[in-house]
Amino acid sequence: MIRSARLAALVLLASLGLGACSASDGDDGASGGTVTVFAAASLKESFTELGERFEEEHPGIEVTFNFNGSDSLAAGIVGGAPADVFAAASPSTMARVTDEKLTADAPVTFARNRLAIATAPGNPHGIGSLEDLATPGLKVVLCDATVPCGAAARKALAAAGTDVTPASYEQDVKSALTKVRLGEADAAVVYRTDVRAAGDTVEGVDFPEAAQAVNDYPIARLENAPDAPAADAFVAFVTSPEGRKVLGKAGFLAP
Repeated sequence: MIRSARLAALVLLASLGLGACSASDGDDGASGGTVTVFAAASLKESFTELGERFEEEHPGIEVTFNFNGSDSLAAGIVGGAPADVFAAASPSTMARVTDEKLTADAPVTFARNRLAIATAPGNPHGIGSLEDLATPGLKVVLCDATVPCGAAARKALAAAGTDVTPASYEQDVKSALTKVRLGEADAAVVYRTDVRAAGDTVEGVDFPEAAQAVNDYPIARLENAPDAPAADAFVAFVTSPEGRKVLGKAGFLAP
């Protein structure tokens, strides 16, 4: 009887010890689940890498992404789309969510981005400035005014005193860049990070007015996040030194 009681006590202590160990796994409190991240289209390459690294450091957590124009993502969140984290390409699109009190905390700026002109490889039309985009016959595409890259492009064009009539308005920066890559447009005003991500499929042209249209990128955990601990852990990872290193490699500026 005494031996049986001692055995039972040892089993109980062992189970308590295992419970304590499992509770301390991961200092950020995230132990499993799925993090759904709504992120601006221009973040696709860098956030995909960040998601993979995050999963490696947080076994059991899966990160899924919805990359789209920030305005469309904000509208989806306001409309009740289930998501844990929102990373926007401008404070104004994030404000559409914060104004509805849908974020758990104040958004944090984690990166900045500036514009460039994307042309076909070799820059066959010799585009060297925003003013050149007004050349008659040149097919130029811009992001729609409701999208952060479109709002920034209009600000830069106004600073240059240039009026451009685009061949089309695109709903996100990747769509604008694709037009150039497919030869359906001669030039597009996009982010420098997108030009870098496109490699040798396009050529980038910098212009001074881009300094007057730099976009801040805010991120926040959403108030009704289905997996709040994992969402907080992902936001912390993006804003960590490791996260900023990945973003810097992609061409983003430090906040």
